[in-house]
Amino acid sequence: MKKIILALCCALVSLSANALTTLEDVKSFTLDNGMTIIVLEDHSIPNANMYLFWKVGSRNEYPGITGLSHFFEHMMFNGAKKYGPKQFDRVMEAAGGANNAYTSENITAYTNWFPVSAIETIFSLEADRIENLAIDEAMVESERGVVTSERSTRLENSSFSKLHEEVKGVAFRAHPYSWGVIGHQSDIDNWSIEDLKAYHKTYYAPNNAVVVISGDVTLAQVKKLANKHFAPISAQSSPRKVHTVEPKQLGERRTYVQKESSTSANVLFAFHVPETRHADYYPLKMLASILGDGQSSRLSRSLVDDKQIATSVFTYMPDSFDPNLFYVFATATSSVKASVLEQAMVAEINNIIVNSVTEHELTKTKNIAQVDFYRTLSTINGKANTLGTYALFFDDYSKMFTAISDMNKVSVEDIKRVASTYLIKSNCTVGILAAEQDSSEGDL
Repeated sequence: MKKIILALCCALVSLSANALTTLEDVKSFTLDNGMTIIVLEDHSIPNANMYLFWKVGSRNEYPGITGLSHFFEHMMFNGAKKYGPKQFDRVMEAAGGANNAYTSENITAYTNWFPVSAIETIFSLEADRIENLAIDEAMVESERGVVTSERSTRLENSSFSKLHEEVKGVAFRAHPYSWGVIGHQSDIDNWSIEDLKAYHKTYYAPNNAVVVISGDVTLAQVKKLANKHFAPISAQSSPRKVHTVEPKQLGERRTYVQKESSTSANVLFAFHVPETRHADYYPLKMLASILGDGQSSRLSRSLVDDKQIATSVFTYMPDSFDPNLFYVFATATSSVKASVLEQAMVAEINNIIVNSVTEHELTKTKNIAQVDFYRTLSTINGKANTLGTYALFFDDYSKMFTAISDMNKVSVEDIKRVASTYLIKSNCTVGILAAEQDSSEGDL
């Protein structure tokens, strides 16, 4: 283990030498229409990367229009005024570029990779779909079918995804985090053209965006192109604020999902935790890693290797604008009941609450986290994504430059404290998925 830690430290030094190290390397400006643009000049390769972060996700929806944020991830590629149907990808690829997108509970992000020679084409493509997206009935119906198929294949047929959806719905009683990003099927079936036009006008307004550009560009070049292509787009009224606060959970909640095709039980714990800006963010991230990140994590060593009652385990805590959930998941071996696996998971969590973790475990976790952090910053895409993530979820991209020191401040006492505060029965929602009800839980 000492050799592993030494290797991690060496990798950390090597990666940090190639990563962004000073706040002064980053420049930002805001257009008159409210669009924030962050620029990082990196002339290591003749390429560039543009991220457009839109502050809209499933948290901005309400019953009746759930899933619209994810739907626009599809619609934004289907043509506008200057570039017609299917032209966005074709024009970008002809210029040597590529793209991707994702939607979360909090944001929708679009990213473009391209040779710097194509930068004005990228600005033109993005400006066109921001201002002039085509929302016609035929295209909407086509994409509605695509999303319905995606919901069926990715959610209904996935044991974890189905269990996750049910657990979220039980854990949240008021906040819009209660539904999945893909939305309810009945809402997908019934969005109107008016719903879509209003949503795009509100949330794809320049004053609701953070744009990050990194690579072989100059600040002056980006300013010129932004003023030419983005500045003429009109600002809109600020979106409605999400003011709902999830009431404190006062006791354990449980949900059971029967899935006859399941060959083994799944167990999912969800604990309420604070938003990303909170001081407990890094201690909770370290706790998640120690519990369930990788084969050397506590849950993996205990449940998979030693007891052999689970085939896989993991923990997950999403970045989030509002208080969200800390997930602990395990899949049982085929002959193990859900109740046995659940009790073993609880025992490992309680062990940390009572005894904390060792300095050795925490040091290893910090090293891994820091290597991953610097590895991400070794590419222009990683730099742009990370800058945008900190600008959005920490309210200040400069927080990216204190991340390593913030990680290093976490102590074993902090790990024990956050485990004792959040990973407790009264704050937990337990989800069980199995082919049939475990009789040891009692029959209805």
